[in-house]
This record gives sequence, structure tokens and C-alpha cells, in this order.
Amino acid sequence: MVNLTRNSRDGYGRRMAKQRISYVDPDTIADPRMKAELERCRREGTPRPESQAIRAHVPAVFWSFTNTWREVFHEGVLDHSIKELCRVYVSRSVKCEYCGNQRSVKSARAGLTEAHYLDLLEFESSNRFGPREKAALAYTEAIVWDLETDDALWERLRAHYNEPEMVELGYFVAITMGQQRWLRTLNIDHHQVLAGTSASMAPGMETEEALARTKASGDYWAKKDADSGQRRPNGAD
Repeated sequence: MVNLTRNSRDGYGRRMAKQRISYVDPDTIADPRMKAELERCRREGTPRPESQAIRAHVPAVFWSFTNTWREVFHEGVLDHSIKELCRVYVSRSVKCEYCGNQRSVKSARAGLTEAHYLDLLEFESSNRFGPREKAALAYTEAIVWDLETDDALWERLRAHYNEPEMVELGYFVAITMGQQRWLRTLNIDHHQVLAGTSASMAPGMETEEALARTKASGDYWAKKDADSGQRRPNGAD
């Protein structure tokens, strides 16, 4: 059953006063494959249905992202949990709250904990990451912040990754950074399309009410990052 937020004046996709592009109502989608993919997003998350309901305005965009995300993020040649850490590092850096409030269920099952996410912006000094994770995050940092990639960085990468893995990592970071920079301009949020599940939501974000409480808290990550100036790496102008 579709549970899409609606009000009498503006129709679907206007729950947030400043939302910039409306959601496509899943009930209006004729393509059964697209409806099935939205249902999978509702059930499994990453991505959640809201971002896909934006992409659904253009089926080619919807399927381009869906196929890339499945084959490069969920599957691919590089460890999924490495890509998940890099995904949320991007979220914390560009302050995409929609993406930053999601967690990969697959990575959680593999042992990734919330503490790992909390340490992302200080990954170099964290004891939660080994050299392999730190090398990937350093490369992600360089891509996000347009830092110089010197021989030392490439030596770190080559110590832990082969060339296909480095290609996939770089491509994935570029794709997710572009998507997140776009999505943050739209002012979309969770629990608005096909609501009623907590699939892939971060702790404290499982319901609409819980999400509102967490965002109002002084401990909310987006507030803390902004207050501490931690969105930029050390030494970045």
C-alpha cells in the first residue's frame, strides 16, 4: 500500500515547504519493473524510495542510477563495506542529510558499526580503521575536496588495492558525490514515499517521529559537523 505524504493544497511531494522537485506517486507508474524496484527500496533501502521517486520523473535516469548503484555499490570488485564508509564520508563532507542518515544493511551484517561512521571525518587518527580503510578514505577525501594526489597517496592505495578496485573506488566516489550534491539541493527527506519501514535507516531515524527528534537534538551529526567546522579536511582551504 502506498503511504505517500499529501496535503490538500499542494498534492504529493510538498510535505517539506521548500522541496524543489515533486515525488512521482508510485500508484501512477505503469511500468511494473519500476514499481517493483521502488518496492525493493522500501523493503531494503540504500537507496530509499524518496530519491528514486524523484528520479522516476525520467525513466532513463531512474534506471541509469538503479543499475549503476546495484552493479557498482552493492556488487562490484571492491569490498562493499569499504564503499559504504566512503559513501558516508561523502555525506558528512557535503552535508547531504538524506544520504547521511542511511546505513547499508549489508555492511552492518558484515560488522560495520555506528561507531565507524562517527569516526569518519577523523579517520586518520581513528583506531577503528586499518590501513586499507584509511587509504580508501584518503582517496575519497582527495576526490571530494580536490586535494593533490601525490606519490605517497598512490603508494598507500597500491599497497591494498589492485587497479580494477581503484577504478571502481574512484568511479563510485565520483558518482555518489555528484548524486549527493544534487539531492541536498532538493530538500527531500525520509518517510515520505512508501513509508512505514525502517530499512537502512541510521539509529534514531527509524520512524518519522524519531527522525524529527534526532534532527532537533544538539547531538545530531549535521549540527555537530557544522558547529565544529569538521566538514573540511585539515589543511584544506
